[in-house]
Amino acid sequence: MEVQELVGWNLRRLRVERKISQDDLALIAEVERAYVGYLERGKRNPTVAILARLANALEVHISELFVQPLDIEAKPRPLKPGRKKTSG
Repeated sequence: MEVQELVGWNLRRLRVERKISQDDLALIAEVERAYVGYLERGKRNPTVAILARLANALEVHISELFVQPLDIEAKPRPLKPGRKKTSG
């Protein structure tokens, strides 16, 4: 797995585990929502600063974005479709 795919895999896994939408993650990390989607699909090469903001937003250490999945681990399933309003 290429590093961009690995980061995307972990970004999605962590986001879905926390039940955070792409919109909410983008808002918290102060990045574009579309950019989060590109990252999750392994289509962009983020800077370390962006990775740090995303990790911060997910409340994990940046190293969590580089964890190798187990061979038996299934791709993280998406959250239910539809945009949700952020509370606050």
